[in-house]
Amino acid sequence: MSERPRLFAWLWRGYLRRYAGLMVLAMVFMAIEGAMFGGLSYMMKPMFDQVFVGGDRDALVWVGLVVLGIFVTRAVASVVQKVLLTRVSQMSMGDIRLDLLTHLMSLDQEFHQQHGPGYLIQRVEGDVNAIAKVWNTLITGAGRDVVALVSLFGVALSIDWRWTLVALVGAPLLVGPSVLLQRFVRGNAREVRDIAARLSTRLNEVFHGIVPVKLNGLERYQAEKYRALTRARIRAETRSAAGQASLPGLIDLMSGIGFVGVLYYGGSEILSGQKTVGDFMAFFTAIGLAFEPLRRLGAVSGVWQVAAASIERIKELLETVPRLRDPATPLAVPDHVPDVRLEDVRLCFGGTEVLRGLSFTAAAGKTTALVGASGAGKSTVFNLLTRLVDPQMGRVMIGDVLVEELRLTDLRGLISVVSQESLLFDESLRENIVLDQVIDSAALDSAMNAAHVTDFLPRLEHGLDSPAGPRGSNLSGGQRQRVAIARALLRDTPVLLLDEATSALDAQSEAVVQEALERLAQGRTTLVIAHRLSTVRNADHIVVMDHGRVVDEGTHEQLIARPGPYAELYRLQFDTAQGGGDGPGA
Repeated sequence: MSERPRLFAWLWRGYLRRYAGLMVLAMVFMAIEGAMFGGLSYMMKPMFDQVFVGGDRDALVWVGLVVLGIFVTRAVASVVQKVLLTRVSQMSMGDIRLDLLTHLMSLDQEFHQQHGPGYLIQRVEGDVNAIAKVWNTLITGAGRDVVALVSLFGVALSIDWRWTLVALVGAPLLVGPSVLLQRFVRGNAREVRDIAARLSTRLNEVFHGIVPVKLNGLERYQAEKYRALTRARIRAETRSAAGQASLPGLIDLMSGIGFVGVLYYGGSEILSGQKTVGDFMAFFTAIGLAFEPLRRLGAVSGVWQVAAASIERIKELLETVPRLRDPATPLAVPDHVPDVRLEDVRLCFGGTEVLRGLSFTAAAGKTTALVGASGAGKSTVFNLLTRLVDPQMGRVMIGDVLVEELRLTDLRGLISVVSQESLLFDESLRENIVLDQVIDSAALDSAMNAAHVTDFLPRLEHGLDSPAGPRGSNLSGGQRQRVAIARALLRDTPVLLLDEATSALDAQSEAVVQEALERLAQGRTTLVIAHRLSTVRNADHIVVMDHGRVVDEGTHEQLIARPGPYAELYRLQFDTAQGGGDGPGA
């Protein structure tokens, strides 16, 4: 199957077939609208021969009523088919957006590391919008125009088939240039979509990092980067527009050649009395009306090339298969508070070995802290436990079950995560805490009290219904952390992961949040990542990591009492704290 039918077949099977009934109904009205063009051109013959030349007053009445009926029918059919096809277009494009979003959320972390938010937003919005634009031209316009051409050329052939051939004498000139122009437009359309994705990525990075941009004086630098991309897009869009405009331009060229040919050939037959003025006017009207649908159909080819580039991208994304998937025969989740074990785990990213035979156990219902320098592999442990990545070797277990033997939803339903950057949505505080759960007011109040959310609610204008703002921007760092802790309390999972949950807070906020975290950890298997050892000294067990291995473990008292990396790191932080910095004594 050639490329164009193949792409349309994919679009039809996946998204259009479910609306086939509405499309058929719309096409009936399109056919009616298109047929009216032929009817109008046909009425030129009696209008001229019987009324204007023959002087028949009775014919004037019925010809006028028929022409009025043609215009009324065309108007009604036009409105109905446009409304129907707009509904089909919007529903099908909405289905594509939803499927894209759902599928993209299912893809692995590696995919999202390689494709930034701006790129993905452009795919979900920009590419789908590009497809939506094709509807008015390709479906609404093309369907009507094809029927119009059939009816108009039917009228032309009924009058004189030789005149029709003369009118189309320039058609062979279109074939070669049209093929070349279509390839040119498709290539430029892909380039435009690529540049649009890069522009979206740049905007996403600038707006998310507006504070560092301001503090480092990068406004001009970022503006220049954006200007360069904008200029590249202008050049690509201009080339694409030139290619699309050239296709109907070729139609105009053919139309001019055909018009001159019919004028000379047909005009001589009228002067000799072989044809009537009505014949010529009906034919001339039919051909004249046909040239405009031909121009629009010429433009369809260019519009299709632009849409095809977007359809290809969407199809590629939807056919991307996540590497991490549910097992064929998943096991049941542990029905108790489980321990967490890593046994000789090895993991590489690219050519870099991140974990090198890592082994440790986090006891059930206890708090285990992971400490070590940046790059030791602490955060990677959390990614393994939640199956954002899988190890190349070794075993990661929750209770007596390997994590890859659980459904992803079941596994992640066992775990709550509170990190340094707590994700809040641009919704109310209530929605950010409850999310998709059905929670009674007593449980919600209890969670908010335990997380100290109720401490700052009275200061918010709308209390629990106050908007959190984009990425929680209406709240302070400490307030965002408390909302995240309340959310974790409501999830009530047996395993808790805390990733630098207090590192970005001031001393007062840290004290409040630390107390809430200690309440949250009670009765749960808790793993804590922290650089500041003062926050983990009360942990039941501490695992010291270095370059992807466990180099020491024990309680705080045990580790501080013997020479080793923990004692050295503790004394370094203590000395820093004594000098007024952040450390155990702070």
